[in-house]
Amino acid sequence: MTTTAFILARTTLSEKSVQNTLQLLAEDATIPFISRYRKEMTGNLDEVQIADILKFKTEFEELEKRKKAVLKAIAEQEALTPELEAKITGAKDLVQLEDLYLPFKKKRKTKADIARELGLEPLAKMLMAQNSPNIKTAAERFVAKQVTSAQEALSGAKDIAAEWINENQAVRTRLRKLFQQKAMISSKVVKKKAEEEEAQKYQNYFEWEEKLKFIPSHRLLAILRAEKEGFVRVKIEVEQEEVVRIVNGFVLKPQRNSSTPYLEEAVEDALKRLLLPALSNEAVAAAKEKADEDAIKVFADNLRQLLLAPPLGSKRILALDPGFKSGCKLVCLDEKGELQHNETIYPHPPQKEIAMASKKVKSLVNAYNIEAIAIGNGTASRETEFFIKNIRFDRDVQVFVVNEAGASVYSASKIARAEFPTFDVTVRGAVSIGRRLADPLAELVKIDPKAIGVGQYQHDVDQTKLKNELDRVVESCVNSIGVNLNTASAPLLSYVSGIGPALAENIIAYRSENGEFSSRPELLKVSRLGAKAFEQAAGFLRIPASENPLDNSAVHPESYSLVEKMAGDLKVPLKELVGNKELISKITPENYISDAVGLPTINDILRELEKPGVDPRKSAKVFEFDPNVKTIKDLQPGMKLPGIVNNITNFGCFVDIGIKESGLLHISKLKNEFVSDVNSVVKLHQHVQVTVMEVDEARKRIQLSMID
Repeated sequence: MTTTAFILARTTLSEKSVQNTLQLLAEDATIPFISRYRKEMTGNLDEVQIADILKFKTEFEELEKRKKAVLKAIAEQEALTPELEAKITGAKDLVQLEDLYLPFKKKRKTKADIARELGLEPLAKMLMAQNSPNIKTAAERFVAKQVTSAQEALSGAKDIAAEWINENQAVRTRLRKLFQQKAMISSKVVKKKAEEEEAQKYQNYFEWEEKLKFIPSHRLLAILRAEKEGFVRVKIEVEQEEVVRIVNGFVLKPQRNSSTPYLEEAVEDALKRLLLPALSNEAVAAAKEKADEDAIKVFADNLRQLLLAPPLGSKRILALDPGFKSGCKLVCLDEKGELQHNETIYPHPPQKEIAMASKKVKSLVNAYNIEAIAIGNGTASRETEFFIKNIRFDRDVQVFVVNEAGASVYSASKIARAEFPTFDVTVRGAVSIGRRLADPLAELVKIDPKAIGVGQYQHDVDQTKLKNELDRVVESCVNSIGVNLNTASAPLLSYVSGIGPALAENIIAYRSENGEFSSRPELLKVSRLGAKAFEQAAGFLRIPASENPLDNSAVHPESYSLVEKMAGDLKVPLKELVGNKELISKITPENYISDAVGLPTINDILRELEKPGVDPRKSAKVFEFDPNVKTIKDLQPGMKLPGIVNNITNFGCFVDIGIKESGLLHISKLKNEFVSDVNSVVKLHQHVQVTVMEVDEARKRIQLSMID
């Protein structure tokens, strides 16, 4: 099987699209570059489809690597036949391959191995063949020094038969199908731990049962976590009678004979000791893998929405990291996000220096021409917001509450120490809050995505798959927006197609030594940045002050000559064409199709020429919580409140209503009609109006609704 055939069997893509994409990936092209600038080659595949091709390519390579290892291991045992080799080479997945390898796997000494050493394998073959008129009489021939009776001989033969039944590929395939279709998952509380406080969050699963194939990902991950923490015991089971009937159908002859009772016992032993435990573990592992994929997708979708949240833009910002006893750390940032001033104010108890703090904030707003104030949404956030809004400023200043999740992780990071070596973590955290308001994407790329807190059960899922997917999302977001080459930080540049951490540092070093880049081609002067990296990166980098207006657009340098021809045909200078919708509307795309450039790329170029370098994100909007609600004690069922969606899961979303606890908006309470996908109704950071349905103050749980 070829890589292409493997991928085609798992997707609905065309062979040409797959082959060309594989070729581009082999040439070290990135997913953003391929999807944006090689549409003719791929048949206009999007990033998700290209990522799937890459994923299946990796799966195929891992399968082929495992096949080689299995063939080598069996050959070393001198047990590799041409027929077995053909089966292994033709295996379509790892499950099928491991079933073929199972009889040859090195394992600790089994009951069957002991029986073989006693010379009982011929008797086991006779037992399985079911041809002996009297198997007990036949067994008497195997009585020897270490086998004291026919019954003992038959017991050893049954052990061998049980192992053969376990290793039978047809039996395993049929039972695996049964588990996939009918397996039930159940959980029962560990009684001695039932009263523990930590166990209470798993109370729903103290007595639970449902079909494994239908269990939602969040519920399976919760049950498995409860099991891992020792609060419940989990079982995966299928109907015992049906299992026995299936295996007997493979093993027993239709007519009962002298071997039948012994083989029935062998089947029972194989099921209890070998098959059912293995297939139960396999079934839960497969379900867990699917649950991981669902949870990772939720996390990835949330992260994308967070990274692409509306930026305020280049504004002078005063940022506050709120606190009570330790005070509110305050910083002033200029339009580029550079730190201009920092200090601490104490407007809240126990100090409660309200007048002094108000005077200080007002003077700083005037001194640094502040246009917006950002307040972190952690401890003392609402109190700080009330304090700020009670100050009468001499200018129009917008006030924003900013999600500060992960700010503490950033402030203690190597990146933060490099940016602010002389300031402590409190200053760095406040700076991060302010910069998040100006440009969420540029600031959040400095933080490990897992620390941003927008997933469900993120510590329970496959960490490698989670990291790979989140890195892909960050890369996708960064390249979909584009990056200002002259202001971007090293972490932001490192996510640009074709660059990575090492080249990002080299770009920063070049910029520090030579000043701002004046054109895209100047990138080639950066140490170790060659033609391939330039090809992959150039279209995603922006230089607003460049002489060539195309350097501040998503038009790739390889297409500059094409745009110049368009301008020449219209008899206007290039600068006059860029951004001129009237002139662009006169261009006939079909006139510029060539062997190198097709209609998809030309249409992309024309769309970009209309709005070169424009940020596709919307602008940040001011939001206000209900001023009468400050703690959970202020809530009453029936209250209608403004809120902000701050996390999305498969079962609903959580809404910040301005108090410490977020409320749950269950998927059934989103609309008057059935909703299958939460993201089809709400998005992260969306402003919503909710009704309080239920308040459980003791458990700090709030149920909300958006249904009229």
